[in-house]
Amino acid sequence: VILHTNLGRAPLSQEALAQIQAVGAAYSTLEFDLHAGKRGKRDVHAADQLIRLTGAEAALIVNNNAGAVLLVLSALAKSKKVAISRSQLVEIGGGFRIPDVMKQSGAKLIEVGTTNRTNRADFEVAIAEGAKMLLWAHQSNFQIVGFSSSPEIAELGNLAHQKGVPLVVDLGSGAVVDTSRFGLRHEPTAMEVLAAGADVVCFSGDKLLGGPQAGIILGRSDLLEKIRKHPLYRALRADKLCLAGLNATLLHYLKGEAEEKIPLVRMLALKPDEIKTRAEAWIAELGYGSLVEGRSTIGGGSLPGQDLPTYLLALRC
Repeated sequence: VILHTNLGRAPLSQEALAQIQAVGAAYSTLEFDLHAGKRGKRDVHAADQLIRLTGAEAALIVNNNAGAVLLVLSALAKSKKVAISRSQLVEIGGGFRIPDVMKQSGAKLIEVGTTNRTNRADFEVAIAEGAKMLLWAHQSNFQIVGFSSSPEIAELGNLAHQKGVPLVVDLGSGAVVDTSRFGLRHEPTAMEVLAAGADVVCFSGDKLLGGPQAGIILGRSDLLEKIRKHPLYRALRADKLCLAGLNATLLHYLKGEAEEKIPLVRMLALKPDEIKTRAEAWIAELGYGSLVEGRSTIGGGSLPGQDLPTYLLALRC
């Protein structure tokens, strides 16, 4: 399992670790704007990198994606009806359920469609009946196959903008590179979701992004400013160590060096022959064991049903 939650999910790059150490060992310009000579915003550095990388108007960073979703709903949809497909009322590890989060935020859940089939008309009816937000939650840890369908994000984005309501997307794992290049199913990226018409996008920092635990919120600057001003933002905001590690991770993507520097991306990109050579070297060093073909799952609630070929060092006890 590459993203093993119980083993800490994504390992950080050496540069991210060095940045965390540098920021943690001394004073830093965490909330100081050197150009203005005044107090600044703590997440401005990582937010600027996210804006450069994804093309979003604005960005916010909180402690994790569950917090990001709760904050967005609390700030934008309290006491308002929010429409979501029944097929997307998901639960992730630890009992985190979308309906429970919506209830906690004060939003009023409007289920549309059926478990296996939802269409645009279902959302149109929900808006006509008072829905003030459309929510699209990525099925990042399970699949519905067979007689099933649901509107694409672009279709919902078009409808939301026609009706003057925001479309919020919980992207979950948060890919920013095309996973099909590694022989996996294509995972929608943050850039694609924004281009398709999402007004706000939330995803994790420590899954497919390969950085520290964080909840990333991207989208329209007017909506994100409203989210930033909500009291819950202060309770959920990220600390300086998280921001330092995230900033260094994002720089790898901007420099085009993610495949060489970020351990998660490097592991996804490894060819079976490279893994075989490494396993053989272990056998030679130990003077014991045998080589076995196997499969590696991605894990961390990402890319369900997808795995990669690998080689295993087997020890007979």
